[in-house]
Amino acid sequence: DGKIYDAYVIYPKNHTNEANFVEYFVYQIMPDILENQCGYKLCIYGRDIYPGEDTASAIEKRMQKSRRLIILLTRQLINCKEHAYDQHLALHNALILNDTKVILLEMETIGTYEKLQESLRFIIKQQGTVKWKEQHTVHPQSSNSKFWKQVRYHMPLIFKSS
Repeated sequence: DGKIYDAYVIYPKNHTNEANFVEYFVYQIMPDILENQCGYKLCIYGRDIYPGEDTASAIEKRMQKSRRLIILLTRQLINCKEHAYDQHLALHNALILNDTKVILLEMETIGTYEKLQESLRFIIKQQGTVKWKEQHTVHPQSSNSKFWKQVRYHMPLIFKSS
C-alpha cells in the first residue's frame, strides 16, 4: 500500500523544559510496547522528523505514509488555543479525505468533551476513545493489558514476510 509507518503519533508538545508523563509515554512506553513487543512501526514527531527538514511538509509526508493516526487526548491538548498543524492535518485527512483511521487515546480523564474541536467530538461519537486507566507507573505495563489490546485492535494487521 506504499505506507512506511503503521501509525503517526500526535501528542501535545510540551513548551516548557519539564519532562512530563505524556512525553515519557510517547518516547518510551509506546515504542517499547508497540514497536519492540508487537512489531509496529511508529512515526513520532521529534524522533522521526529530522532537524533541518521543512516541518510542515515532513509532517504531511509522514502522515500520508502512515496507516493510522494516533492522537493522545490530554487537558493540555484540549485547552491549547492554537491547535497544532499536525492535528489539523490529521483531522482533515481522516474526516474530509476519509483515508486514514484515527485512534484516540484518552490519557487522563477529560470529563465532558464540549471543549474539544467539533471534528474530534465527531470521531469520539463515531468510535469512542481508548482510555489509559493505569496509574502513572514507572514500569510500562504488559502488551497484554486491556489498554494495549484495545490499541492493537484499532491498529492495522501486521503481515510477516517469510
